[in-house]
Amino acid sequence: MIGIIGGSGVYEITEKADNCEEKLVKTDYGDVTVSILDIFSKKVAFIPRHASGHSIPPHKINFRANIDALKNVGVSKIIATNSVGSMNTDMPPGSFVIPDDFLDFSQDRKKTFYEDKVVHIDVTEPYCPQLRDVLAKSGDVILGGTYVCTEGPRFETPAEIKMFKMLGGDLVGMTGVPEVTLAREREICYNSICIVSNYASGISEEELTIDEVFEMVAQKEGELLELIYNFIKNVDDSEECSCNHALDGAEV
Repeated sequence: MIGIIGGSGVYEITEKADNCEEKLVKTDYGDVTVSILDIFSKKVAFIPRHASGHSIPPHKINFRANIDALKNVGVSKIIATNSVGSMNTDMPPGSFVIPDDFLDFSQDRKKTFYEDKVVHIDVTEPYCPQLRDVLAKSGDVILGGTYVCTEGPRFETPAEIKMFKMLGGDLVGMTGVPEVTLAREREICYNSICIVSNYASGISEEELTIDEVFEMVAQKEGELLELIYNFIKNVDDSEECSCNHALDGAEV
């Protein structure tokens, strides 16, 4: 089964499905409502990351419950969408970027399923290259870029953005980590479509507002959904990947 974790602009995917069934999935980390969709004769499990009505702020998202719920319903490949600010003028607002690395500056989040045993997963390639290749042929995307995850909910300061750029960051957001590494711990392929909504603080000459984020996502909604639909058409959800064996050699 294919999993989609959607932020703004993706909620409408349930309306386009041939069939939609809501399922309450119980996990050790909390209960999660998952929409099971039929799209192009494939089963798709959809979770709105911020819940109904975009009501959960980024630093309060139950990442472990979301990933575990998708695992429990049989998902083997996840595509997530993340709204981001750009620190790289080659990735302007309106772009879709497929990241290939991240820097984690989040602070107060549960970041592993393994708190009672020692498990060291490899993140040399944190985002699944197999899914990247499928996304590359599914729409107009920029391949590669380093995603910087901050705690939120505030936007970043100009000094922070300057530091992130010096460290090699291209994009900045609040929701990509630990989602990506939790998926790896559950041996699920994971990749992200980063929707660039604005230039980051200190690069943009204007003050940042959440309204401009929502406005850009609304403008790109049709293209984003088309990219996701093409991905669903193109991906082979039964194809094996090294991500599906991420715990081999990871446990002490």
